[in-house]
Amino acid sequence: MPARRRALRVRRAPQGRGDDRRVAGRADADRAGLPVARDRGHRRRAHRDRRLVPGKGVGRPSRSCGGRDSACGGGSGSTAARRPRCIGRDRDAPVRLGLTRRAVSLLHVHRSEITVDLGALRRNVRTLVRVLEGAELWAVVKADAYGHGAVDVAGAALGSGASALCVATVGEGLTLRREYAGVRILVMGPTTSSREIAQARDAELELAISDEEIPDGVRVHTKLDTGMGRYGTARLPELRENVVGLMTHLATADTDQEFAREQLRRFEAATAEHRHLTRHAANSAAALRIPESRYDAARCGVAIYGLSPFGEDPADDGLEPVLSWQTFLAQVKELQPGESTGYGRRFVAEEPTWIGIVPVGYADGFRRDMTGTEVRVGGELREVVGTVSMDSFAVRLDRELPVGTPVVLLGHGVLAESHARVADTINYELVCGVGSDPRRARRTVMDG
Repeated sequence: MPARRRALRVRRAPQGRGDDRRVAGRADADRAGLPVARDRGHRRRAHRDRRLVPGKGVGRPSRSCGGRDSACGGGSGSTAARRPRCIGRDRDAPVRLGLTRRAVSLLHVHRSEITVDLGALRRNVRTLVRVLEGAELWAVVKADAYGHGAVDVAGAALGSGASALCVATVGEGLTLRREYAGVRILVMGPTTSSREIAQARDAELELAISDEEIPDGVRVHTKLDTGMGRYGTARLPELRENVVGLMTHLATADTDQEFAREQLRRFEAATAEHRHLTRHAANSAAALRIPESRYDAARCGVAIYGLSPFGEDPADDGLEPVLSWQTFLAQVKELQPGESTGYGRRFVAEEPTWIGIVPVGYADGFRRDMTGTEVRVGGELREVVGTVSMDSFAVRLDRELPVGTPVVLLGHGVLAESHARVADTINYELVCGVGSDPRRARRTVMDG
């Protein structure tokens, strides 16, 4: 007698459509710690105990509402029996909706809101175009436009007078090329692999080259090191037909204009014979304060975002901050003398002191070394006290304020330059780090 064979169990596909969406929804619910219906191994239908999301007092669903005279309606054989039935639900209980991906997404509550004002950016670009007096403005949009959103910023800048875009990597250039065909895009960072060069060639990007090896088939800007001590060649190599520009980068245009001018003298001496090529040296600081640096084009980054390259009030140069950042008071309490707030007890109350807790911290870009700076709480400037935590910090109040009171972290008179002085850094480092996680901060673009 032949040996019996074990039946092969085939796991059948689930009934109905959209199971892939249901699986995704269950995964989201699992991560959120929510109870959801589960199948019984055959993937066809959940056990009735799991068909409703359990709540208070709900265990195994009752089947008592199936009678002809029940509130749910529907007896055997009646027309009402074919109506939807509310098994396991009291007459007055609310209908429980199935958990969907959309419902799970609504569980994410934003702790702050970042607003990018493209109208302000356009005005900054027009201001700089006037300052340049005929030289082209090339908008620097590397690092996702200094945290402002490269695609949106690039479009606004190009529409307001910028004639080219500058990025740091080939990858950044490819992203913009997909949005802006035919626009001049210069990759200022190193391209060290043949694959990157091929990608740049196919996308018609232009490359800044810092040595004497000039790749074929791609438009090149040869970079001279005139004193920055970073990327660049010490002398001009033999220039081939695909070299379209000559460039350098100024190390101290914002702090030591005399050394910047020395760099410009070196650049002029090296490039005077090649005036037919596009020459460019100026950054934002030089474009604003050193007229001889402008040449054929200026590469402006920080200034188009309404940030001062000199760490001063940007209004001094006719610029408007583009980015604003707002949150709210999540808790308000009064500290008694001797009580403290935050890690390390860095702030200890000497008298009864009201403080507000703000639900933003260094994970959101509000740096740990910004204790002592000021933010605007309910329209008034208030000092940040204690240690800035990953998810929160405290502000000193002069009175009790309601929970939910608006707190402005940047914009509306709160300058990145002021925060930078407290943190001993620069304003554009601060804005580059603001609110990159969309689950924690909502980002709004105003196209006014």
